Amino acid sequence: MAGRLEGKVALITGGCSGIGLGTVELFLGEGAMVVAADVQDEKGAMLEKRFPDTLRYIHCDVTNEADIEAACALAASAFGGLDILFNNAGHAGMPGGVETMTAEGWDAVFVLLVRGPALGMKHALPLMRARGGGSIINTASIAGLQAGWGPLAYSTAKGAVIHMTKCAAAELSPQKIRVNAICPGLIATSIFGTALGLPRDAADQMAAMVAERAADVQPVPKAGLPADIAAAALYLASDDSAFISGTHIVVDGAITIGGRHAWDPASGSPFATIMGVTAEQVQEIVGGKAE
Repeated sequence: MAGRLEGKVALITGGCSGIGLGTVELFLGEGAMVVAADVQDEKGAMLEKRFPDTLRYIHCDVTNEADIEAACALAASAFGGLDILFNNAGHAGMPGGVETMTAEGWDAVFVLLVRGPALGMKHALPLMRARGGGSIINTASIAGLQAGWGPLAYSTAKGAVIHMTKCAAAELSPQKIRVNAICPGLIATSIFGTALGLPRDAADQMAAMVAERAADVQPVPKAGLPADIAAAALYLASDDSAFISGTHIVVDGAITIGGRHAWDPASGSPFATIMGVTAEQVQEIVGGKAE
């Protein structure tokens, strides 16, 4: 049976590790030909050896427009065009908030997380138009939806990605180019370690720690994995989502549905704290047992 992306060409930035790698592997398994764009050249070379006929690697720093343009050009020269763009590359960037931010750190985050995807869309557009349409997927974050899930600059940039997705969809969807975003929650990748300034090996070890502990802090009792985001990306890349554009899919184990008291009966609610009653008393009231 043909895969869901049979005959399609995809460009995935940040494609050599984490969410990007998980998506590369899934897309290849579904019949796509893939350009993996990243700055991890050793890992890229290994990917090309694993998939010599269906994958090309290119060094691509998405803060450099020429690199983005070259990655799109490789999709055309190696595989004949471009149908899917997954703007996934990124990292947490400058830590901290208002008091500790720097102008240089702020600008660097926005160049990476907002300008990079914008330029990706720009250079993908003529190739997708030539193919009669396409699908663009931007990696946003739950940090772009609620406070408390990331540093100030990162969170603000991801909020901008969500709105940019809507604006680009309004412009491009009439040309049969759909634009959507994915908002990951606690996904076990190296981004948490790199946010703390750890080297790559240590950051990868921290990803394993996140995988062990994430299930305890969210309603869905499993660790979020790159494969979970890849599955959402596959849906948005495939014709299954042909009527969907200009929105975002939250893939977070339901962690953003509310405070812990919304899903953990053992956790006291803010209401109970304010009123000075115990969680058991609240349960009795809700259950109609109180007199």
